[in-house]
Amino acid sequence: MIRMLLRVLGDEYAQAMRRTVVLMTITAIAEGLSYALLVPVLRALLGSTPADAGPWLIAFGGVVALYAVLRYISDLSGMRVGTTMLRGMYHRLGEHLARLPIGWYSAGRVGEVSVMASRGLLAAMGVAAHLLAPFISALVTPLTIVVVMLAFNRQMGLAALIAAPVVAAIQIWTARSMAATDAERHERDHEATGRVIEYLQAQPVLRAGGRTAERFTLLDDSLREVQRTSRRTVLATLPGAVGLTLTVQAMFTALLVLGAYLALGGNIGAAEILAILVLAARCADPLLSLSDIGGKLRGARSELARLDTVLRTEPLPEAREPILPVGHDLKFESAAFRHGDRTVIDNVSLSVPEGQRLAVVGPSGAGKSTLLQLLARFYDVDAGAVRVGGVDVRAIDTEVLMAQIAIVFQDVYLFDGTIEDNVRLGRPDADEAEVRAAAAAARLDEVIERLPGGWATNVGEGGALLSGGERQRVSIARALLKNAPIVLLDEVTSALDPVNEAAVHEGIDRLMAGRTVVMVAHRMRTVRRADRVVFLDDGRIVEEGSHDELLRRRGRYTDFWNISRLDCRCSLLDRGPWV
Repeated sequence: MIRMLLRVLGDEYAQAMRRTVVLMTITAIAEGLSYALLVPVLRALLGSTPADAGPWLIAFGGVVALYAVLRYISDLSGMRVGTTMLRGMYHRLGEHLARLPIGWYSAGRVGEVSVMASRGLLAAMGVAAHLLAPFISALVTPLTIVVVMLAFNRQMGLAALIAAPVVAAIQIWTARSMAATDAERHERDHEATGRVIEYLQAQPVLRAGGRTAERFTLLDDSLREVQRTSRRTVLATLPGAVGLTLTVQAMFTALLVLGAYLALGGNIGAAEILAILVLAARCADPLLSLSDIGGKLRGARSELARLDTVLRTEPLPEAREPILPVGHDLKFESAAFRHGDRTVIDNVSLSVPEGQRLAVVGPSGAGKSTLLQLLARFYDVDAGAVRVGGVDVRAIDTEVLMAQIAIVFQDVYLFDGTIEDNVRLGRPDADEAEVRAAAAAARLDEVIERLPGGWATNVGEGGALLSGGERQRVSIARALLKNAPIVLLDEVTSALDPVNEAAVHEGIDRLMAGRTVVMVAHRMRTVRRADRVVFLDDGRIVEEGSHDELLRRRGRYTDFWNISRLDCRCSLLDRGPWV
């Protein structure tokens, strides 16, 4: 447990953690040694001269005061280390997640990381603040007391020492028997959380189908599994807790019987017997707490193991000696990329000269968006190379590469904050005039004027308080403010109404001006703006050329073009004469 914690923390926090562990161990030893003074105190009080107990009582009070100071310092150190580690681990986890490939973020994994970053990380880092001190005390203090008992009476000490391997065996057996149950409990909890979210998100569908009064079977089944797993967890814990209690009670009873036998035989005095029984009683309390502490530590250890797994995931490697790109041209050289068992990009070679526009079209699942993601190095190619400014993107520093690129996605995500906060993400140090100019160029100013809060309007989580077209305008304003020389557009107008589509197209025209552009598009208006068009299918380039050239060839692109024109006409007819 401690080794895993130190590995997860890394060198920056491991040293402080080691100091805290040493301090807590010294405190636990001091607590055990303080009980040693009970023997001379009781011997004097029960002897012929009770006044002789005075110096021993003063010494006992001094040792207890020293223990209190050590306990305060060690607990304070644990709390400070815990809070510092929690803050540091949030930063470390965030920085690591930002370097992982986008493909790592599957739907299930996003939920798992969300739980880990909140409840899981708090539980794991809370070990130092809340669990480590009582755990060390429960182990070290009884062992120290046993050593004290051995010093005063070897027979009584050896009898108490026999219980140590029994207690250790029970704890190990309980931990092993609980490992599978804990893993199953986590899995069931995770599944139930997903089902609850699914149930909430499915409300429109359930209500549209008239099923609001019905129980959601998937959620009910998941909750029943959580209940069954919880029952199995309790049943698995019970033998260890009962066994530990019986062992501690049996040890105390055996010491009582042995002490009585030794006292009756004249081998030990009444004062010593009484003191040793007091020491044995002090051993019992921390040992009995091991069951509860052990359960909490197992939970924290499970969270640490999951955190360790994430932190061990290899991020995209950074170049040891980064190279600065020269120019803003783009190039794919026999690029290939696989996702799982599927080849998404297969031996693609193409180039985009600086300042030109390339449109990528093709059926769904052809790999169009993946091309953009490879350019932005969301993934690394499995073969070949992707170059920006003549330099392989793997040889460019990540911050330098991202400074060269502005991306506008089809599905825009806005952070829960004001419109101005989200626009400033493009360039946080921009002055107010630059922010306003970018908003005007994206026609975002029209949206801001009709909102009651203006620039201070909160967009909600994910931008939920704005429409799709309004979110897209914010995204374009953000890209304009960034003023990057390379622009990547991913079907940014595919689901917009005519008014927003016209506004977004105007903003895109301004965004593309004088820049190197790669756009994934379905709309005719967008494709015709390109200097060159690439038709992609099943990860391969099927056709390549200008718009007019491809139409003259009457190949796959011509079929795509004709279908697009037909869809456009149908869409205009559906909108009626007011369009």
